[in-house]
Amino acid sequence: MEAGGRIERVLDIAVAHAEAPGAPPRLAEAIRYAVFPGGHRIRPRLCLAVAAACGDDDPAASDAAAAAIELLHCASLVHDDLPCFDDAAMRRQKPAVHVAYGEPLAVLTGDALIVLAFETLARGTARSPARLASLVGLVARAVGSPAGIVAGQAWESEPEVALSNYQQAKTGALFAAATVTGAAAAGVSPLPWRLLGECLGEAYQVADDLRDVACRQEEIGKPAGRDATLGRPNAALLLGMTGALERLRRLAREAIEVIPACPGADALRAEIAAQTRLFLPASLAREALV
Repeated sequence: MEAGGRIERVLDIAVAHAEAPGAPPRLAEAIRYAVFPGGHRIRPRLCLAVAAACGDDDPAASDAAAAAIELLHCASLVHDDLPCFDDAAMRRQKPAVHVAYGEPLAVLTGDALIVLAFETLARGTARSPARLASLVGLVARAVGSPAGIVAGQAWESEPEVALSNYQQAKTGALFAAATVTGAAAAGVSPLPWRLLGECLGEAYQVADDLRDVACRQEEIGKPAGRDATLGRPNAALLLGMTGALERLRRLAREAIEVIPACPGADALRAEIAAQTRLFLPASLAREALV
């Protein structure tokens, strides 16, 4: 099955567990609303691409890892949009979860998605239980403190933050998790794969900063110009458009250069080149990745 189909299928199965009889109906509805329809699913695609490059000897485990990464990403979006953080009314071209279901259910939806990610990992590693401990540790590191997405959100409440530290936690953590869990799910040492994810995570955050500065809400599916309004670190504001575009080009090249030796390296290079083209809307992509 093509990667996109695998991702949607395993996410649908995961969400169905949260909708089982006895679940509060509006919470169950909000969980599905937060996950579907998705964006480009860049992080789970990266996880599956790394697993495939490493042999993917247990597709159920790699599917579970990919789904867990995307569920955590969806959770971060739900929480990020809340009035206490970005106060964003739109996400993925529709009302944010807190707008559609209220703030209390949005908080609980994000919490439930985090738990569901770990439940999905546990169910998907039945054939390779020895890999579960590694996968749980890798995913947990990407979520919490000191360097996960929770820490990334928390940096926004500090009086000062270095752009690199903020980006590595807020965005880079889940990209690094995607590459290392893809390797671990395939039974390969995850450590050599972290640098690839970190490069891609920083590249994606630079692209997100560019979108925030240069694009309209209709193009990116969420409010634009929020970093300047909220005083958040932003590469395009700090480096200028030209500097940020050059940084994005450099990171995209570095990501391909740091791919570890593996059976499917050539296919992975092609996949990463294709994925980085999705980081920006068409109005910026031609200029950014030439």
